Amino acid sequence: MYSIHRSVTKMFRDQGKVFWWNGMNRDIANFVAKCPNCQRVKVEHRKPGGMTQETRIPTWKWKVINMDFITG
Repeated sequence: MYSIHRSVTKMFRDQGKVFWWNGMNRDIANFVAKCPNCQRVKVEHRKPGGMTQETRIPTWKWKVINMDFITG
């Protein structure tokens, strides 16, 4: 299971209740931008799905064979 940061603003607000230092907002933004889990999981970093292709219904069994290759 992956854990991601909701956003820089929300993380700053949550951390600001307990901690504070000069440049805290910048440090949090850099941390979230470099987080490997966020880079892997967040939607804006994923490729959109490809177009689906309609397959013909064959008139006789085994006349047409289709395969889907899922890679990566």
